[in-house]
Amino acid sequence: MEEQISMLHGSGGSATSKLIETVFAEAFGDTYVNDMDDAAVLRGNERIAVTTDSFVVTPVFYPGGDIGRLCVCGSVNDLLSRGAVPKYLTVAFVIEEGARISELKKAASSIALTVREAGVKIACGDTKVIEGSGGFMINTTGIGFVEKDTDISARGARPKDHIIVSGSLGDHHACILSQRLEVSNSITSDNAPLTEMAAKLKKLKVHSIRDITRGGLATVLYELAASSGKRFIINEADLPVSEEVRGFCGIMGLDPLYMGNEGKLVCIVDEADSEEALCAIRESKYGEAARDIGVVEEADEGELFVITSIGGRRRLYPLADEGLPRIC
Repeated sequence: MEEQISMLHGSGGSATSKLIETVFAEAFGDTYVNDMDDAAVLRGNERIAVTTDSFVVTPVFYPGGDIGRLCVCGSVNDLLSRGAVPKYLTVAFVIEEGARISELKKAASSIALTVREAGVKIACGDTKVIEGSGGFMINTTGIGFVEKDTDISARGARPKDHIIVSGSLGDHHACILSQRLEVSNSITSDNAPLTEMAAKLKKLKVHSIRDITRGGLATVLYELAASSGKRFIINEADLPVSEEVRGFCGIMGLDPLYMGNEGKLVCIVDEADSEEALCAIRESKYGEAARDIGVVEEADEGELFVITSIGGRRRLYPLADEGLPRIC
């Protein structure tokens, strides 16, 4: 019989130690976790960026990714959005009684592979075992360092800036929904750490970066427009959406503008550097489908418009409905 989690694994005794040693320390290898201290002492920096998130995606394993890869990409990409260089990650598992040890090992192995790709180290972690039906959730906190002259923020957009998106919209959202509904297709999640891409962009006049997650591109751009007090105008014809995701949206009545990704970013770039930024993204891993989709204008207050395929102008607002729960 396959080994499963019991409440004994959360007791803090020998069963807990065995769980940590055989699942997490073994997967994460040469990290601060192996020291088994109550806190990690890290090399610091004057300007520190910190982000935290909890990952409760259902299902936990899906085409193109899993909750382990997702939790690393989510925190790393949030740090990159502030112009930080990601350095450390904390990882905490909340495990329900009955969870399969093999699934925990699979998720931990995925975390280990993704932190190496992203160039970060796991600083510390935690496990808690609770009553439940055999699932598990992961909380991560990311720590990064911001270089002295870096100033990338949500309020940074300026008139004549260009709006560039790094790839096709809605892949992760469509993948998760397809798995839930047992729809057979080849849509895969876009889970990816965007470290290489962001590093190239920081060398240019980039004013804002955001990863496109829950709420989709429209919600993210609305928030950036509101923070900067500018008018954002995007072109529907320029939005990158794969044919399969577009077809899925047509069947399900979904709008790709409000569907989440887990490996795409949108950046607001100075007009003079917009072509170079587009090339830099396209030459980066995960950025080959990047598109320049719009411009920033002066305005009395933040607002977002899309130029439709027939030439009309439609105002966009943030996601108002619940959307799809547990996509991350």
